[in-house]
Amino acid sequence: MPRPVWNGAISFGLINIPVKLYNAVKRKTIHFQQLRASDGCKIRLKRVCETDGAEVANTEITKGYEVSPDRYVMIRPEEMEAVYPKTTRRIDIEDFVQLTQIDPMYYERPYYLTPDKGAGKAYSLLLKAMEKSGKVAIAKMVLRNKQYLAVIRPSHSARSGPKLLTLSTMLFADEVVKPEELEGLPEEDIRLNEREMAMAEQLIQSLSAEFEPQKYEDEYRQRILDLIESKAEGQTFAVQPVPEKQQGKVIDLMAALEASLAAIETKSEGKPKRKKRAK
Repeated sequence: MPRPVWNGAISFGLINIPVKLYNAVKRKTIHFQQLRASDGCKIRLKRVCETDGAEVANTEITKGYEVSPDRYVMIRPEEMEAVYPKTTRRIDIEDFVQLTQIDPMYYERPYYLTPDKGAGKAYSLLLKAMEKSGKVAIAKMVLRNKQYLAVIRPSHSARSGPKLLTLSTMLFADEVVKPEELEGLPEEDIRLNEREMAMAEQLIQSLSAEFEPQKYEDEYRQRILDLIESKAEGQTFAVQPVPEKQQGKVIDLMAALEASLAAIETKSEGKPKRKKRAK
């Protein structure tokens, strides 16, 4: 059973709605331990001084910010604590905006928000009002001594179970790289062939489907787990050479579009037809 990572209240106007915050994701990263190749001995990392090579105890370590090459400003723990954002148990809503106005580039980490004891009616009122208005809330909160910008929105997917509010922490504007800073951006005045455009649209239409998140799997992670399981059982593997990628090959765009559509048609013909559900 998941446990809340934070308890507090959504605050807007004079209204406070006690809520609990839950992680909406559980990472399935595979972690490896560093070992000595000759005998499998576990490797332990030590903190050492760069100048004399002596090991440094945790109690002797402080934070430093490099202001110029090899010149640091040292910050003591008590100085860091003095500038931490004031810890509150509030998610302060600052604005309500249209969801379509937010570039997904700003989203960081998702959470679920559920009502705390006695807050069911106020919580449902906010949820229903946001659904009806089509707006989402932009808020600020402090979590683990860090201030976050966040967006609160109703869970709108019919496949995600009961309706509830979700919260996603967001990046601040100065943390997102502006596209105009990039090199090699496409030219705006490129003239597109009408036939190529029509085929590209047809290709997109041929690959269009309803979003079903459960059909997308982390194949690389599964291959790693299979490899670990097989090696644990004593099997050996021969490493296959990776073929070199051919670079500089000029693509015939029209030929690629035609071949893509033909491949999709061939694949569709081989699939068994779905039976229509009885009404």
